[in-house]
Amino acid sequence: MEWLNVLILGIIEGITEFLPISSTGHLILFHRWFQLTPESFQNAFDVCIQLGAILAVVVLYFRRLNPFCKKDQDGEKMTPRKRRKIVLLWARVLVAVLPAMVLGLLFDDLIDQYLFSSKVVAIALIVWGIVIILMERKDREPRFDNLEVLPYKIALGIGFFQCLAMIPGTSRSAATIIGAMVLGLSRVEAAEFSFFLAIPTMLGATLLKVAKNLGSFTSGQWLLIAFGGLVSFITAYLVIKAFMAYIKNHDFVPFGIYRIVLGLVVLLFFL
Repeated sequence: MEWLNVLILGIIEGITEFLPISSTGHLILFHRWFQLTPESFQNAFDVCIQLGAILAVVVLYFRRLNPFCKKDQDGEKMTPRKRRKIVLLWARVLVAVLPAMVLGLLFDDLIDQYLFSSKVVAIALIVWGIVIILMERKDREPRFDNLEVLPYKIALGIGFFQCLAMIPGTSRSAATIIGAMVLGLSRVEAAEFSFFLAIPTMLGATLLKVAKNLGSFTSGQWLLIAFGGLVSFITAYLVIKAFMAYIKNHDFVPFGIYRIVLGLVVLLFFL
């Protein structure tokens, strides 16, 4: 039964991680039916399987993010200028990850203890659903359409927006995409920067959980985590491709509506 639960939870993680609907919030809710024991393992599992979703971004954008490739994402020869642009992109990503790195280390245990509840998730789902809809109602001309020349202060600002996602139900993807759009990025560029920012952010969160639980779990439990990560990788790979194709011609309003409806369902039936 545990393997079936892990399969379902891995699919949920893969679907929700990069959509602005909150992967953590969905996992907390679905644990009512698909539980893992003990609770300490369940909490660590939810974080560690994000590594699979991270790898989906790495695979999909490998040439865009790797300055040592022989060819770029368009299949053309990698030149020194193109390598420099990739390095500059990573510099902006690393600046953006600093706020979450500091605050995550300071408040990780407190967040696990006090904020992982259905009530918090429901409120965050509704509030951010409303924010998404209101944001999309405003006409906004993007000021930055090239991530490699994004001002560092804008990258840092997006990093602070990401910290809002420490509240379960907020969605790291929603916070960073909304923050990036508010600060002047286009919808597509905001989504891509959110994906790239996820790599060091989620890798750091995963390594923190692994370090804290290295000697606490059995080999069987680590195998369950590995399986869940594999499932989340496959699912996230497919979802990211579909999501990027969708947002080229559509806005985020349907995601905002979905969040509000789900939040109300949680309030009505689970509290």
